[in-house]
Amino acid sequence: MALLSAALAGSTLLGFAVVSWFQIYNAKISRLDAQLLNQLMRTSRPPEPERLHPRPELLSFDWGNHTTIPVAALVVDSNSNTLTEFNSLPEDTQVQGLLVKRLQLTPLILPPRERRDSRPFRPDPPPFVTEKTAKAHWRIGVMKSPHSQVAIAVSLQAVNQEMASISNIFLVSIPIALLLIAVGAWLISGGALRPIAQLTGVIQQVTVKGLDQRIPIGTTDVEFVELIQVFNQMLSRLERSFTQASRFSADAAHELKTPLTILQGELERTLQQVDPGSEVQQRLSNLLDEVRRLSGIMRKLLLLSLADAGQMSLYLVGVDMSELLMEMLEDVELLAPHLTVKNHILSGLKVQGDRDLLMQVLQNLLSNAIKYNLADNGWIEISAQQQQNQLHITITNASKDIPASDRDRLFDRFYRGDPARTRQVEGIGLGLSLAREIARAHHGDLTVNSTFPGQTAFTLTLPIGTRG
Repeated sequence: MALLSAALAGSTLLGFAVVSWFQIYNAKISRLDAQLLNQLMRTSRPPEPERLHPRPELLSFDWGNHTTIPVAALVVDSNSNTLTEFNSLPEDTQVQGLLVKRLQLTPLILPPRERRDSRPFRPDPPPFVTEKTAKAHWRIGVMKSPHSQVAIAVSLQAVNQEMASISNIFLVSIPIALLLIAVGAWLISGGALRPIAQLTGVIQQVTVKGLDQRIPIGTTDVEFVELIQVFNQMLSRLERSFTQASRFSADAAHELKTPLTILQGELERTLQQVDPGSEVQQRLSNLLDEVRRLSGIMRKLLLLSLADAGQMSLYLVGVDMSELLMEMLEDVELLAPHLTVKNHILSGLKVQGDRDLLMQVLQNLLSNAIKYNLADNGWIEISAQQQQNQLHITITNASKDIPASDRDRLFDRFYRGDPARTRQVEGIGLGLSLAREIARAHHGDLTVNSTFPGQTAFTLTLPIGTRG
C-alpha cells in the first residue's frame, strides 16, 4: 500500500511538475514576446526629423533584478540598406545571419490605404521563433513596413536560468515529498493492517494446544471489531467442540478399559477350563484375540486423546537408541527370517525420552516394514546417525509404490489405504498417527521420505538431550 501510494503520488507530482514547468515557461516566453513586440513597434516607426534611423540604445528589456539580457538587432530601409546593426553578445556571430534570414522569410505588412480589398485592417502579430546558435538560444521577432524592416533577437539565457532553477526546485522537492508520502502511507497502512497482523498471528497459533487464544477487541480499530468478534466466536466453538471430542475419546477409553479387562480375564479363565483342541476352545481363542485387539485400540485412542489435549505424560530417562535398535533388530530377524536385513547404526546414540513410548514407535515402524514388504526378494534397511543436534533414524523397506494421494494421508487416523477395510494386512490405522504424536511429544517428528520406486522409508527425528 505504501509503495502504491508513493507511485500514485509520484506520478501525480511528476505530471504536475511537467505541466507547471511548461506553463511557467510559456508564461515567461509570452512576457518576453510582449516586450519584444513593443520594441519592434517602437523601432519600426518612421524616423523623426532630427535623426535618420532608430538608435540601438532604445532597445531595452525589463526582466527584473537588474538582469541584463543580450540583444541583437538589425534595421534596414525599404531598399535593403542597413540602418542599424547591433549585437550586445559579439562572440555570437551567428545571430546576425539568423536576423537576415528571418527578414527574408517574413512578408511585408501593407497599411490599410495600400490594400486593394475593403476588409477591415487587422494586422497580424509578427511571428516569433526560437533559434539556436552555438552560443545561445534566441527569441527572434520581425516586423516589416514600407519604410523600414526590423528584426530583433533576445537571448533566452535569463529564461533558461530561471527554468533551470525551477527544475532544480522540482528535482529536490518531489523526492522529499515522495519520501514523506511513502513514510506516511507506511505508517497509516501499518496501523490499518495491525489488526490483520494480530489476527494472522492468532490463526498461526490455532492448534490443539492454542484454541484458547483470543484477540482483544479494545486494542484494535472499529473497522475490524466485527471481524475479530466473529473470529473469537469461531475459536470458542472450535475449542468447545474439540474439548468435547477429546473428552469423549478419553471418557470412552476409560469406560471401555474396565469391561474389556474383565472380559479378557473371563475369556482366559474359561479358555483354561474347556477341553484342549475342542471347537469351543477355538471360538474362545478367536474371541480373546478380538478383545485384545479392542484393548489395543482403546489404549491407542487414550494416548491420542492425551496427545490432542497436550497432556501426554513422558517418563524421561536416558535412552540408548543404538542399543534399543539392535535389540529390536534381533526380533525382526526372528519374526521375518525370509527378509534381508541391513543396518547402519552408529553406536552411542542417546536421547532423553520415554523408553516405552519410543519403543512403541520403533515397533510400529518395523512392524509396518514387515507387513508391507514384498513377498519375494524383500528387504529392510535401518540407519541411525546424528546430524548436528538431532538423531535421525530411517527405516526403509521394499514395497509396492504408494500413490501420491495415499502418501498425504498415511498419518490420518484409521486410514489404512484399503477402502474395503479387509484384514489381509493386520492393523487398525492408528499406528502411524500415534507414532507421530509420540515423536512430536518428544519435540521431534516422523515423516515419510521421497524414495526410489519400489521402496518406502520413514524417518524418525529426535533432538539430542531434549527434556520435555
